[in-house]
Amino acid sequence: MQVNYVKMTLNMSKKQKKLFENKAEILKAMAHPARLRIIRNLIETGGCNVSKIQEFLLQPQSTISQHLNKLKAAGIVTGKRNGTEVTYKVTNEDAKKLIDLLIPEKAV
Repeated sequence: MQVNYVKMTLNMSKKQKKLFENKAEILKAMAHPARLRIIRNLIETGGCNVSKIQEFLLQPQSTISQHLNKLKAAGIVTGKRNGTEVTYKVTNEDAKKLIDLLIPEKAV
């Protein structure tokens, strides 16, 4: 099995390698229970601010901000500023599909 992986990796183009790296970054960013809950909630609500996220996660604002920063850095979430408030939304279609597969709405 290891040999096949090595052959596959050697035969990949730079574009293919970049695609795998990007997908791995999305998975790494999502790999935390709180971030999974944040993403699920943002999908269900269509977007919300940190205060609303704090209400359902019951975690400090600073912790939520750290999670959101990781999700933003991975290109999963974007924030839109309106005055002093930022509304976050899930904009990555791969992340949406993964959440729908892993945590269907009816399971929450």
